[in-house]
Amino acid sequence: MIGLIGKKLGMTRRFQEDGRSVPVTVIEAGPCVVTQVKNERSDGYFAVQLGFGAKKPKNTPLPMQGHFRKVGSGPLRTVVEFRLDADAGYKPGDTVGVAVLAEVATVDVTGTTKGRGFAGNIKRHGHRRGPAGHGTKNVRMSGSIGMHTEPGRVLPGKAMAGHMGNKRETKRNLKVIAVDPERNLILVRGSVPGHKNGIVFIRPSR
Repeated sequence: MIGLIGKKLGMTRRFQEDGRSVPVTVIEAGPCVVTQVKNERSDGYFAVQLGFGAKKPKNTPLPMQGHFRKVGSGPLRTVVEFRLDADAGYKPGDTVGVAVLAEVATVDVTGTTKGRGFAGNIKRHGHRRGPAGHGTKNVRMSGSIGMHTEPGRVLPGKAMAGHMGNKRETKRNLKVIAVDPERNLILVRGSVPGHKNGIVFIRPSR
């Protein structure tokens, strides 16, 4: 099934019938414009290219302006391709809304996490503090990072201080709480990667 491009609007909560409060993330999913359709005969695989979000023509390269003009659409800010197993019957210029996810129980949401800059090992990996008394000098520093003589080096992937966040991440099997086709909103249980107004990609869970 085809996915959607959306924008994370923020978090709120919904009350269930038994009175329990459920944290949900509100996503504006679509409307997306079909900018290109690929098939196995000409491209070697089936896929649908979607565009989302208006963009000024002066900020859009001329080749991309022509690409959007072919389907009768103005410049779009985000263009993403969703692979399919077979021809889904979409045509260039069609509009895809959140209604395609109305019957879906769970979705996978992909986004870019918030950038935290350079972070220490405690904040980045959840390490514990060292002893804080008797002249110790490694309260928040890492402990030993290598071995004595064999192999005598720091192994790749060692949890150390470094850049934190600002990477692509996918939250899988998020339960769909509600879908509002009139306002193109979808509510999923829990949090999704990214900051407020960040672009996310939604696909039904496999």
